[in-house]
Amino acid sequence: MKELFLKRMEEYLKEEYPKYLETLEEDAYRGLRVNTSKISVEEFLKLGVCSLRPSSICPQSFYLPKEVEGLGNHPAHLAGLFYMQEPSASSAVEVLGVEEGDWVLDMCAAPGGKSTQIAAKLNHSGFLVSNEIESKRAMALLSNMERLGFSECMITNAHPKDLEKEMHGWFDKVLVDAPCSGEGMFKKHSKAMEDWSVEHVEACAQRQLHILDSAYETLKEGGILVYSTCTYSMEENEHVVYEFLKKYADMELIDSGVSFGRCGFAYKDLEVEKVRRIFPMDEGEGHFVAKFKKNGSSSYDRRKEVTSKIDPCAASFLKQQLTLLPSYTLQIQDKVYAKNTPFIKLKNIHILRQGILCGNIVKNRFEPHQHFYSAQVHQGCFVQIYDMNEEETQRYLKGNLLPVTGYKGYTALTWKHHPIAFAKGDGSVLKNKYPKGMRLR
Repeated sequence: MKELFLKRMEEYLKEEYPKYLETLEEDAYRGLRVNTSKISVEEFLKLGVCSLRPSSICPQSFYLPKEVEGLGNHPAHLAGLFYMQEPSASSAVEVLGVEEGDWVLDMCAAPGGKSTQIAAKLNHSGFLVSNEIESKRAMALLSNMERLGFSECMITNAHPKDLEKEMHGWFDKVLVDAPCSGEGMFKKHSKAMEDWSVEHVEACAQRQLHILDSAYETLKEGGILVYSTCTYSMEENEHVVYEFLKKYADMELIDSGVSFGRCGFAYKDLEVEKVRRIFPMDEGEGHFVAKFKKNGSSSYDRRKEVTSKIDPCAASFLKQQLTLLPSYTLQIQDKVYAKNTPFIKLKNIHILRQGILCGNIVKNRFEPHQHFYSAQVHQGCFVQIYDMNEEETQRYLKGNLLPVTGYKGYTALTWKHHPIAFAKGDGSVLKNKYPKGMRLR
């Protein structure tokens, strides 16, 4: 651990500094968050995935015992019933106060922990735009949103300035979980510690203010903006909040509305009792959260919708597979998408996914995509379903066919009645259609 970093922490924490040093010798906190869009907390606990300890930060979050490993390959994880997330990382969305019907922007969304938490709170209502500027991380975000089965969302790979240009005044809620020096993640990511310097901290603070500029423009009048980091430095936390408020007189720092953690560090006349900090002594790996309300007026860019007819083979597939058809469909080249609200048109923003990717048209036939079967909105609507037992589930997830008779055509496969994959039956077997990159070894 770098000596200058520790000296700064001693200045911040004073008499609590020895306790902080003790936490550096302990394992990092680990946890999971139940995806309540697919299963209730009560029903999830009945599955007995592993022993769990509740978190006081988020009702859906739990601490994992140190000895538990390999949950990423558990059928409940592959079915999108939970997301691996250290509980204090759920703090920002709890402060954001998402309500059903909200339009929400998660401006720095990868790998998807906070976006999946927001989407679960929206419960397939409103709309969520999850953005990530780095293309590789954006693909990880897309994968997680797909696995957890969300439909009323858009995944974008764009610079915040590009979002600002086309989304003026669109959002009820905006989350900026900003890229930071990651001081709270040193135990988890050694590279963050290696890259640390005061110069890096100051550079992060400037970048954070630029991102907040764009967030401000996308927020509607009366909207809520939450700023969060996973670092301890005052430059990236209290200082950034102070400078942001000084620049935008119509932005008001409001109470976080939560009791977990502790208030911020004293800085000028900033109302630090309204912000929240979480340290390892508070059973978290280091987070800062501040909540703002926009009281001034905001210009508004009218949302444009896009429609298109889909190929007859795709329309036929949807009718054969579902008892309840999606309200809106869209075909882009050979890909077909579905949503229950209209598709949004953007000019210069790279959209990785909007709605559910149902599948592809290949030589006048339709080949479904895994997202069609993982989407929660389709749960209970599939015409043909086969519920696998434990042995069949493991066999299937490893890429093997299932010797199950009586099923012809595409079939939704479930684990404990939760959609996890799909197969194609010929009457004598169910042929494996699980994506090769997802299969267990």
